[in-house]
Amino acid sequence: MSVVGSGNFRRRLCAVGAAVLIDRWTPEPPNRWHPVAWFGRSMTAVEDALWSDHRLPGAVYTATGVGIGAAAGGLVRSPTVALTVALGSGSLRRTAAEIGDLLAHGNLDLARAALPALVGRDPSELDESGVAAAVVESVAENSVDATVAAIFWTLVAGAPGALAYRAINTMDAMVGHRSERHARFGYCSARLDDLANWVPARLFAAAVAVAARDRRPHAVSAVANDAPSHPSPNAGVAEAAVAGALGIELGGPLRYGDRVENRPRLGTGPRPDASAIEAANRLVDRSLIVLGITGVAAAVADLLRGRVDATDTARRQR
Repeated sequence: MSVVGSGNFRRRLCAVGAAVLIDRWTPEPPNRWHPVAWFGRSMTAVEDALWSDHRLPGAVYTATGVGIGAAAGGLVRSPTVALTVALGSGSLRRTAAEIGDLLAHGNLDLARAALPALVGRDPSELDESGVAAAVVESVAENSVDATVAAIFWTLVAGAPGALAYRAINTMDAMVGHRSERHARFGYCSARLDDLANWVPARLFAAAVAVAARDRRPHAVSAVANDAPSHPSPNAGVAEAAVAGALGIELGGPLRYGDRVENRPRLGTGPRPDASAIEAANRLVDRSLIVLGITGVAAAVADLLRGRVDATDTARRQR
């Protein structure tokens, strides 16, 4: 039986629709009440107990976190509730729009001050295009991390899949970066996050290409030519697709404290400005609609095929 062919898939698809609406139209709860924040505090304690500068303790840390997430999903049982917890796109997109408004009204200092809510880079020396590029890149990457991947794993594995994925993504944010402390300990979390996002990132890029309309060839070209140079196998795909679709250039030098990275250039065109942030949000909306229509069409087609098969079986049994 195919994944789509089970009644579970159609029920999960309805749950996804409900969770997306809740995420879009309700505010995030304060951190002290948010289950993802509770998980983060728990995993900080696990890290303190297990940490050493080796991969094996990091693998135990990662397995523990995935187990906690999957077990929590099993207790919750409801894919709608689990996915509502796992989704994080609503607040991120609202923050992106607020920064875009600040830039549009010339409030560069306030835009810089708001940027750490989205990205980890140092905003202190960024000009308008640097802030706008950071926001557009975050919108692209987080459309995968905070939306498409969470939905994908909910459809695949229900509530346990949703919360296990959120656990993986949260652990990557906590220990998966290339700091001196986490270079080895966080290796397993980072690689598992890459694996969990591999298919969702490419589904998102394909949806962006469809939503890009007349710029579809540019989105495809940017993914094919520019994304392989990006240090992330998934963020590069998402960011390149959005850059190509919008006709802008992303990437370039980034500063994280004392560390400077020279990221590859993604897409061709001018550097983004405040208007690119609004355009990126609209593009993501259209892309998610494309994915939603595709999922519903697949479920309806399979339902109709199942009814035809049932009718044929009944006729043979007469």
